[in-house]
Formats: sequence, structure tokens, C-alpha cells
Amino acid sequence: MMAQSYTTYKTATGSAKAAYEAGKKAAFAGNMTKAVPLFETAIKAAPDFIDAHFQLGGALMEAEKYEKAIGYFKKVITLDAPYQPNALYGAGYCAMKLEQYAEAVPFFEQFLKIPSIHPDLARKAQLSARNAQFIPNALKNPVPFNPKSLDTTVNTKNSEYLPALTADGETLIYTALLPARPMPQEDFYISQKKDSIWQKGVEMTALNTDENEGAHCISADGRVLIFTGCNRPDGLGNCDLYISILTNGAWSKPKNMGSTVNSARWEGQPTLSADGQALYFSSDRAGGRGGKDIWVSCRNTKGYWAVPEVLDSIVNTAWDEQTPFMHPDGQTLYFTSDGHAGMGGNDIFLTRKDAKGLWTMPKNLGYPINTKGYEAALTVSLDGKTAYFSKNIAPAGGKANYDIFSFELDPSIRPQPVTYVRATVRDAITKQPLLAKLELTDVITNKPCGVGKTNEQGIFLICLPYGKKYALNVSKDQFLFQSEHFNLTEIRSATKPFELEIFLVPLPSPTATTPNQPNPTATSVPAIGQAVILKNVFFETGLATLRSESHFELNRLKEMLENNHALKIQIQGHTDNVGADVANQTLSEQRAKVVYDYLIQKGIVANRLTYKGFGATQPITDNQTAEGKQQNRRTAFMIVN
Repeated sequence: MMAQSYTTYKTATGSAKAAYEAGKKAAFAGNMTKAVPLFETAIKAAPDFIDAHFQLGGALMEAEKYEKAIGYFKKVITLDAPYQPNALYGAGYCAMKLEQYAEAVPFFEQFLKIPSIHPDLARKAQLSARNAQFIPNALKNPVPFNPKSLDTTVNTKNSEYLPALTADGETLIYTALLPARPMPQEDFYISQKKDSIWQKGVEMTALNTDENEGAHCISADGRVLIFTGCNRPDGLGNCDLYISILTNGAWSKPKNMGSTVNSARWEGQPTLSADGQALYFSSDRAGGRGGKDIWVSCRNTKGYWAVPEVLDSIVNTAWDEQTPFMHPDGQTLYFTSDGHAGMGGNDIFLTRKDAKGLWTMPKNLGYPINTKGYEAALTVSLDGKTAYFSKNIAPAGGKANYDIFSFELDPSIRPQPVTYVRATVRDAITKQPLLAKLELTDVITNKPCGVGKTNEQGIFLICLPYGKKYALNVSKDQFLFQSEHFNLTEIRSATKPFELEIFLVPLPSPTATTPNQPNPTATSVPAIGQAVILKNVFFETGLATLRSESHFELNRLKEMLENNHALKIQIQGHTDNVGADVANQTLSEQRAKVVYDYLIQKGIVANRLTYKGFGATQPITDNQTAEGKQQNRRTAFMIVN
């Protein structure tokens, strides 16, 4: 057996061993001030005392004296790295603290080659090595970052954080920490933007309690608030998700979202998809990847939230993933993590859904957005250009507090731009607002993109990510539906939303007569004789060949006829003025017949349908522009007796 070339705690004797044992006792008690000189005494008595070098390095590291600590870890490595492999980890850790990143990497790599190291420490070493490689490059290539504090109407001497905005960017809901109460307390505040200026934040008294409120999200239309509530009588765990609905200008009493969404563990930090059909949140519930993970619950066809599923391991790590924010583009998810390569603390990342619906490798937002410290939640505006976040500020001579800031996102980390449709739906006769249903569909794929309802004022807001064509159907029982078409395949300014006023025409009763007859009830049934344009019925250019993206609209027409068995309609075809009159007349009639045939194939009896072509004889606008010609090329239907 070869003789050892250094002293260990087993072979140490005399004053070296006594000082070492006393130092271990002091270190175990957390008294590093006492432990350090004792280990130094042991080393003075036995300069090759490997265990004393290791323990002294650890004590100095605990005392945050990294420059001294790394020297003792290096001595252990020189004497015999496999004897105490944790010295390699300690040396790498100290090198990271000293910002000696290039030196840190080989320590971690050598440590990971040692067999039988503790799995938790191995994961830390792997992450630290990735961080050490990431940080120098991030520092050399900073991203643009010029944060600006929000108005003093929002930011006060107290802490304000966790900003959440409606899709139109006009309403801001945030959490404020109020230290002046019997105990520091988190409450909700709301601020409205007027003439580009945030107004004074107002306490949301209907939602605030004696407990803390925060970590919340607001739906795109501003009508649903989901937030984290802790230690409540109806709670299932220490923190649960609660929901409140805005009705007639008042927020409902918050309701626990139930045992499907919440568990006996911690749930918090929710974010809603723009269509309101997917709820993302962070939780440490069983079945995750480790630590806190991001989960998603989708609303089923009956309107209930399904059992949450954990996002895959490309997003979630063995560490903590928190504060998710799903942008209204439906593709880009921002979140914080201390488990992906970053600046060494809790960084902000983004991941996107690809064409197959799979999440891409998370991208670090870069330095100086991310620092060595703890970065919190990020919210991004609808157009993808502006991000909002909270930052800890320490005023000179004062107490540190959080304020809300905004900054312009670098194009490389922006989501896809999104606009929105905001409309008021009214009764065409009474002009009163209607509670109507709306459906948004991707015209190309014929897949639904969102459903919703108007509020008590007949208003709805729905987001439209760019890059697609959309069909919007607005309907209500006993009314003719109305459709809209939005071609967003070419990006325009996302600051120009679609503001509409939609009038739904009441359907006639089975006994109603035409408006031309002297019947006193006729004025309440203007649907008879009024054409309704089918804005999402498309044909191949110059042909009567129906394109597949027309099916959604025609199926809505079929459903309306099925639900109103007494209705009879005439299908009408129209063209622009390009070409010969005879050819236009023929084409318009052929197109009307194609729609007629489609409905019959779907089960509508022929005696309820007629068709007619009008060629270019009934334009609804002039034919002087391409846009005008497009509007005149249309298919419509009219209720007839």
C-alpha cells in the first residue's frame, strides 16, 4: 500500500487535529468567524492537512470571502482531487462569484467526471458550467435596454409590482405593498390610461381583503381576473387560484377555481391565453419536473377547466419555472427560471410554439435585462414592442422598494404582433345592446381561434395575431348572423385595431308578412327582403369553384336554417364590372348555384332555397379601386316569403 503524501483527519495528531476538530464544531454551529482561525491553526501545524484546507475553503466561502476560499480549494485539488471532489465544485463556485468564468468551467467539468457524486450537486455543477459559458458572451453582446419608470400616479413611495394589462393597453392592474396598515399587505390597484397618461391608481376594494392579493392576470377584454390567494378559508392548499368576473362595472366575489385546477400544494402566477381557453400557471404540485413548474389547463367544450398538464422538459427543469406570461399571439410564452443557462440568478426567458404546437428551446432575454440578481415577471404589449416589469429600487438613504417600468423590446425577443377587434353589437331595430355569441376561425385551416360573448353593453374584444386570415361570426338566437373577414397576412401597424358597430337583424316570425304589406307588425321584421353579405365565402378567380375556406361560413348559414325551419332564402351572386355583362351575369348565377347546391348537400331541403345572379348590376360601392371591386364581388342571402 502506497504511503499518503498528505495529512488527513484520520492521520492528523496533536495540535493540528485538536484545532481541526474545534474548527469543525464551530463551523457546524454556523460560527465561521471562530472556525476560520482554528482551521488556519491546523494548517499551520500540518501544511499538507487536506481536510483542513477543504474545511477552511468552505468556511471562507460561507463568509463570502471567495478570493481566499478558492486558494484553499485549489490546494485540495493539487493534493488529491478525487479524495475530496467537492473541492472542485467549491473552486468553480468561488470562480463564478469572482466573475472568473473561464476558470470556473474546467473545475465543474472535472467535478462532473468524478463517479458517485451527489445527483443534486451534479445538477448544480452542470447548470453552473452552462452559466459560466453563457455569461461572458451575454456581457459582450448586451441587448438594448432603457427602462423608464411609469408615471408617479402609479409608482409611489410604496412598492408596486406585477403589472397586468388589457389587450387594448388602456387598463393596468397591479399589486401594491402597503406598509402603513397593521401589517404590510398586498392589495390590487387599477389605473386607466387617458390621453397616453396613466391616471392615479385606485384601490380595487371589491377584491381586496385583509389577506394578500397578487400574482394575477387580466383577460384580453378586461372582464376576467384570475389571481393568487393564500391562506383562505376555502383554500385547498396554502395558495390557490381565484377568479372574479366584471359584470355591469362591478367585480364579482372571488371564487376558488376548484380542485381540478388547484391542489393541496402551491398554485400561483396565472396567465390567460387571449382567447380565454388556456390557463397557464406555476405550481409545485405532484407530477412535475422538479421545483416549481409551469402547467396549463384548457377549457373543454362545456366551458370547464380540464386537469392541468405540465409543460414538457424543454421548458420545465429540475429547478423553478415561474411567472408565465402568454402573449396574445398565442405562440410566445415568457417566464422566469433559475434552471436554464443564464446570468446566475432568476432570469427571464421566452419559448415559442412551432408549427406542430411544440415548444422551442427557451431563449434567454439577455443582459442587461437579466442580471446576477432576481428578475421578476414580464408583461408584453399587444404589438410586441413594449415590455412592463417591476424593479427593486434603493433610493439614496432610503428603503428599497419596487416600481413598475417599461422598455422597448429588441426585435429578436418580441412576440408576433397582434391587433384586436372591438365591437358593439346592437339590435338593428331597437338599437339596444345584445348579448351575442362570437366565433373566430382561421379561414385557411378552418380551425377555431376563439369563442366569446358580448358583455352587458353589447361589447366584445377579441385578439387577432398577424399572419392569418380570420372569419368572425356574430350570432344570437332569433337574429340573422353577421360575418366579418380580416386578412392579416400582411403586417400593418398593430396600433390600429378594428373598431366596429354590428347590427343584428331580428328574424321574422313564421306569421310575419313582408314590409311592403300594411301589417302593423311588419316594421319589427326587417329581415325579409334584406340581403346579408357572406363575407367569408370565396371562389377561385374567375370561376364558380368554391374554396374550402368558405365552409365555416356556409355551415353557419346551414345551422341558422336548421334552427329556423320556416325560413326560406334566396342565394345571390354579384360581380364587379370587369368583363362582359353576359359573362358576369353567368358567373354570378353559377356561383349562387354552387352555394345553393352546398346547402342541399348538407341536408337543407330544396324548396327552402332559390338562387339568382345579378352580375355587376347591383354594386355596393364604386368599381374605381381594387378594394371597391373586391367588395362588389360578393355572395349574399336574403330571406324571402
